[in-house]
Amino acid sequence: MTNTPVRTRMAPSPTGELHIGSFSIILKNYAFAKKHGGQFVLRVEDTDKVREVEGAKDRLLKTIKAYGLSWDEGPDIGGPHAPYTQSERLDLYSEKAKQLVEEGKAYYCFCSRERLEEDREKARAAKIPPKYGRHCRNLSEDEVVKKLADGSEFVIRLKVPDNRPIVYTDLIRGDIEVNSDIIDDQVLLKSDGFPTYHLAVVIDDNDMQISHIMRGEEWLSSTPKHILLYEAFGWKPPVFAHIPVYLNPNGKGKMSKRNGDVSAQSYLDKGYLPNALLNFFMILGWTPKDQRDIITLEEYIKEFDPKDISKKSVAFDIDKLNWLNGIYIRKMYEEDKAGLVVKLNEFLPNDFPKDKLEEIIPLIFERLEKLSDIDELTDFFYREIEVDQDLLLKKADKELVSEQLVELSKRLAEIDWTVENIEQVIRGLQAEKDYKKNQFFMMVRIAVTGKKATPPLFETMKVLGKELSIKRLGSALR
Repeated sequence: MTNTPVRTRMAPSPTGELHIGSFSIILKNYAFAKKHGGQFVLRVEDTDKVREVEGAKDRLLKTIKAYGLSWDEGPDIGGPHAPYTQSERLDLYSEKAKQLVEEGKAYYCFCSRERLEEDREKARAAKIPPKYGRHCRNLSEDEVVKKLADGSEFVIRLKVPDNRPIVYTDLIRGDIEVNSDIIDDQVLLKSDGFPTYHLAVVIDDNDMQISHIMRGEEWLSSTPKHILLYEAFGWKPPVFAHIPVYLNPNGKGKMSKRNGDVSAQSYLDKGYLPNALLNFFMILGWTPKDQRDIITLEEYIKEFDPKDISKKSVAFDIDKLNWLNGIYIRKMYEEDKAGLVVKLNEFLPNDFPKDKLEEIIPLIFERLEKLSDIDELTDFFYREIEVDQDLLLKKADKELVSEQLVELSKRLAEIDWTVENIEQVIRGLQAEKDYKKNQFFMMVRIAVTGKKATPPLFETMKVLGKELSIKRLGSALR
């Protein structure tokens, strides 16, 4: 670390929902800034107007806040380097691009789309990466002035030096060297006056004094371009760290919509708790020194070092996430039952008997992996059930099961409806008649719930109520 103040940033584009991989990187930038007493900056990169989705910016910010993170500077709160929205900084990008032209470090390109397509066709035929043919790189000043006066459409391109090693150190990957010959004379300013990502991000990161850039490894190939731009402007580049992408849960291929949800908001919508998700993102591809799985945000901020991030991509382990979320749900039940009730209310179906919620939660909270599971785990409490006759008659014939149902119904009808009395009747009948315990208890469970796996049987029947429990035993008999 140098004495330069640590400033990191997140720069989402409002072109859709916030990707879980992007959110994970946001978390790392946040933690690194907080660890070093620095600032975490939010910048909205909205220069891609073709792909921009209405309302996406507000949803992005809302999602980040829902996870419990915030920022020190941004479009909603301002800061010393405002504005923090790229579409409000267009004059700056145009000015800087033309500055590079005046200094001989960039040039106007007037090539038509057809000409550019010819370059691509030649590259494809030669089986080499496509590059611009530099047709306008050495136009005379008179030719440029004439084309501009004629109103010819143009872009501004960076004049990439020939055969130059570009060397930098990545916090995760170590020393990296790339030869400038593989880098295209990239477009900096498009014909519509909007900057490309490369120009805008370099200008903004320098203007906002960003010291460390942690981003996805898909930007590795762009980093040499950015370093050339920093050099062209005479600016010191920040420190880079390129983070591996997440793989699909099966470990094959980059995490994609075809293989599961990739929206950060969708996991909240399914009933994963923000703290559990943060914990999951913390340990996915990074591990504390003591190898523990449970870690708080405060602990993560203290211990996180990007140098310890795995160089290899890791699978998005849904089973691990479910396990972690279950732990956080149980912890919340122990520490803040009222808060858990409030959160569960968001996931209750319309026909759920809310007056029974506080009775039901103690029976099912240990089996919840996510809050949305409450529907499947409790539906038999308030909906009609279907009894699988094969399960009902498993390890017993019709005559025996009929006898069991009749006798049990008769005895249950005579008691006060408490857990203790229900248990006494069921256990007493099984012992008295010497019914096989596994068969008898499973038969009762199937008859009153329609399921093989439920919360504890006696407590479940208590919540179901005397009338409904006996009615279901009778229905099973019929």
